[in-house]
Amino acid sequence: MKPIRVQELEMGLATRQRLSPYLWMVGSSLAFAGMATCAHAAGFYWSWTVVALARTGLCLLMALTLCWVADVELVWLKPATLWLRSLAGSVSLLCTFYALPRLPVADVLTLTNIFPLWVAMLSIPMLGQWPAPGVWVAIAVAITGVALVQKPHLAEGNLATLVALGGSFFTALAMIGLHRLAHLDARAVVVHFSMVGFLVCLAVTAATQDRLSQWNAAEQQGWLLLAGVGLFATLGQIGLTRAFATGAPAKVAVVGLVQVVFAAFLDHMLLNTDLDLVKIAGMIMVLMSTCFVMLQRPQTPDLAS
Repeated sequence: MKPIRVQELEMGLATRQRLSPYLWMVGSSLAFAGMATCAHAAGFYWSWTVVALARTGLCLLMALTLCWVADVELVWLKPATLWLRSLAGSVSLLCTFYALPRLPVADVLTLTNIFPLWVAMLSIPMLGQWPAPGVWVAIAVAITGVALVQKPHLAEGNLATLVALGGSFFTALAMIGLHRLAHLDARAVVVHFSMVGFLVCLAVTAATQDRLSQWNAAEQQGWLLLAGVGLFATLGQIGLTRAFATGAPAKVAVVGLVQVVFAAFLDHMLLNTDLDLVKIAGMIMVLMSTCFVMLQRPQTPDLAS
């Protein structure tokens, strides 16, 4: 029989191992909330396309470095599903960064994180899977919550709300694409997405000529915010990768929704954004519905495959 001290150490180690993926996800969520807050504030100095370009460029460097260190074979032309994942993810990224300077950060993250609801609906035509009846109830509740959160913005004619919703739809397409790419190394998939996303953002930035002539004239704070976007995005990606590598995907994904709470706090503390009771109720409805759908693993695709 083991001494009591050894048993306590083993139990402590087991507890830390069990909690580790969720702690990584909490850290990742905080980093992504910081990234979104920096991107929102950077909109005062830079075009949204330049901010998106900085985010994709730094993540591309990180992904390439990880593959080089681990000697991972990169994949470029095939399969076609890889391009579905990368192109859909790039469109989603553009939608998110378009909305961030135009809406409160917590609102954007609430809208973009409803992609599991789209996955449930798209699973019918794309995967031949029918959601359980409770999922349809959750979708109805989430739609009501979105209406409560975004009613003021729609009344003002702010189309960024619809763009953010569109971004969540393209995220769902990207996640379904990931479901079909389980046979590829995840790091190679990340490099492909990062490269495509960087090229798409570069093309959009060049085509719109967004403030390219003002880069050298930007204030110091604008440069710091741009660096913050890239730094927090990189930290968030590292935490996300570690969390999904060591934890149950559905549970880890649910924990990731805490980024909305972090963003609301940062919104209020740093950007002086008001949070009324109606908006808070709407956010809770959206998050609870999304949690429910994420936990219906037998009826929906594995989002981390």
